[in-house]
Amino acid sequence: MFVSRFSRPALKRPLQLLSQSSFTQARCSFSTATSSQSTLKAFGTPAAAIALILGGGGYFLYANPIHANMVDEGLHPAAYPWSHKGPLSSFDHASIRRGYQVYREVCSACHSLEFVAWRNLVGVSHTLDEVKAMAEEVEYTDGPNDQGEMYQRPGKPSDYFPKPYPNEEAARAGNGGALPPDLSLMIKARHGGADYVFALLTGYVDPPAGVEIREGLNYNPYFPGAAIAMARLLYDGLVEYEDGTPATTSQMAKDVTTFLSWAAEPEHDDRKKMGAKAVVILSILTLLSVWIKKNRWAVLKSRKIVYAPPRR
Repeated sequence: MFVSRFSRPALKRPLQLLSQSSFTQARCSFSTATSSQSTLKAFGTPAAAIALILGGGGYFLYANPIHANMVDEGLHPAAYPWSHKGPLSSFDHASIRRGYQVYREVCSACHSLEFVAWRNLVGVSHTLDEVKAMAEEVEYTDGPNDQGEMYQRPGKPSDYFPKPYPNEEAARAGNGGALPPDLSLMIKARHGGADYVFALLTGYVDPPAGVEIREGLNYNPYFPGAAIAMARLLYDGLVEYEDGTPATTSQMAKDVTTFLSWAAEPEHDDRKKMGAKAVVILSILTLLSVWIKKNRWAVLKSRKIVYAPPRR
C-alpha cells in the first residue's frame, strides 16, 4: 500500500539525491586522503614535519653564525680541532707549558689566575724543582710574626698565583675604568669556550666603514658589542719559546688557550681516564650478568611448581 501511493519517478528522485550526496562525500574524503598522503609523502610523518620546522628555527637562532643580533652577541667563532676535544683525548702538555709562558710574560700584567696554585703545575707542565724556583721569585705577604707584624717571604708551591693588582679599584684605574676578568674559569664562563678565546685573541681587525669605535676601545667582531677595552697583545715573535717553536700569533693564542682550558678543568685527563676504566668494567659486568641470567637462572626461571595435595 505504501509503495502504491507514490509513482516510480517520485521514488527514483530521493534515491538519486542520496546517491549524489554519497558520491560527493566520498569524493571529498578521497581528495582529503590524497592531500594527506601527499603531505605525509613530503614530510614522512607529522612528527617529522614538526621536527623539520623546529630544527630550521633552531639552526637560524643558534647554529647560523649570521643573524640579526650578531653585533650584540658577537660573531660566533668557528669550531677548531683541539687536541683534547675527543672522548679519549688528553691535553697537549707541551702546549700547556708554552701557554703558561705566554700567560706569564703577556697576560699576567693585567689578568689574574685566582684559583690556580703553583703546585698545580707539578707533573702537568713543570717539575717540582722548576715550580719551587718560579714560586720563590715572587714575594708574598705573610704573618703576623712573633711581634705581631706582617712580613714578606718567598713563595711556596702551595701559594696561589699572584694578582697583578691589590684590589678592583686599582685594576680599573690602571685600565681606563675596565676591570680585567680573572682567567681561572674563563673557558667555562664564555659561550664557545676555547673557540671563543682563540677567536678573540686573533680577531682584531680594523672597523668596517660606517662603524665608529669610542676612543680607548678596539674593534673585535667576536666580542659582544664589537668594542673591547683590551688591545691586541699577541704579535709574531713576542715571546721566545724554550722548545724552539715559532711564536706566531696563532701559535701563542692556541697555546695560551690550551693553558686556560687546563686551568678551568685540571681534572680533565683524570676524568677521561676514569671514565674509560668505568666503561670497561661496566661492560664486563653487563656481559657477566647476561651470562648468569641465561645459564644459572635458566633452571629456576623455567621450572614448574605443582602442588600435590597429600593423599588420605
